[in-house]
Amino acid sequence: MTDASNSALVLGATGGIGSEVARVLRARGWDVRALHRNPMRAAASNPDLHWVQGDAMEPTSVERAADGMAVIVHAVNPPGYRNWGGLVLPMLDHTIAAAVKNGARVLLPGTVYNYGPDAGEAVDEGASQNPVTRKGKIRVEMECRLRTASSRGAKALVVRAGDFYGPRCGNSWLAQGMVPTTGPVKRVFNPARAGVGHAWAYLPDLAETMVRLLERRDELADFDCFQFGGTWVDDNRAFAEAIRLAAGSPGAPIYRFPWLFVHALAPFHETAREMREMIYLWQRPLRLVDDKLRRFLGPVPSTPLEDALRITLQGYGRSDPSRLLIARPSTSLKFCARGALSPSCAIIKPAGNSDPE
Repeated sequence: MTDASNSALVLGATGGIGSEVARVLRARGWDVRALHRNPMRAAASNPDLHWVQGDAMEPTSVERAADGMAVIVHAVNPPGYRNWGGLVLPMLDHTIAAAVKNGARVLLPGTVYNYGPDAGEAVDEGASQNPVTRKGKIRVEMECRLRTASSRGAKALVVRAGDFYGPRCGNSWLAQGMVPTTGPVKRVFNPARAGVGHAWAYLPDLAETMVRLLERRDELADFDCFQFGGTWVDDNRAFAEAIRLAAGSPGAPIYRFPWLFVHALAPFHETAREMREMIYLWQRPLRLVDDKLRRFLGPVPSTPLEDALRITLQGYGRSDPSRLLIARPSTSLKFCARGALSPSCAIIKPAGNSDPE
């Protein structure tokens, strides 16, 4: 689709997923409008967008910015994630109201928080959603409101994915949990229980997938949902090993993530409480089955993990270019089906390396 209907308002265009979707939209010829409280400052991050002044927490700002837009990308969160539980639903309501008025389709980046421990180890779009966390229940309610809005003139597309990472995504488990210190990677923390797999989503691939879906939105249901499988690791330690290889630090030790410290800090610190609430996702596998997406789109964007991590760590300023390895057959990463990295076919540990874990 290349006609004038390819216009989008992006809420959260300076955030991780919002900025990536905005970049892909512009690269594919869309007219992209971005809402920000300080548009002159925001324009420095992406001058190709049409920045307008406003606040996603003000309904009139969203309504004015969405005027004439065919798509609204709802990738926004409260500043600093403060009072997330109290503000996220009202913010979505403002987007829904603007979408109903314009007959627009809302794109919501979804998460795995919707699924509780009863969902099983591999979930598709029809899996039961019985979240046990406050954040998960809010996520389910967000999708319920979008489904209701689809009967009132708006349309909605939800694309669920695992943990985000990418060169412009500093607010992530990779950046803040697995390699939290500054400078070249000297150690890696593994939040997962030994032998537990985890779902990851490289944001440039996810954003490209979302935009391809939007470009075929006339073929979608008024409310539609897709799972993005991304990169699945059968054991998250394989992801930790891939990090240190991509960083040029193959001998960096891998430590257990200090969950005891998080538990102790949680009563006094909001971020620690949020981390503790989602610990179950590191204690049991939860894989997103993306058969529906592949039937609809065909091949799905999939950057090899070693390249995705190298680009991500360079974006964080965490790699040491002088120490990056030239991959040899004995040490190179091997990728399993659908971008998955399995410990049985992934990384051969360098000889003599001993990792505290």
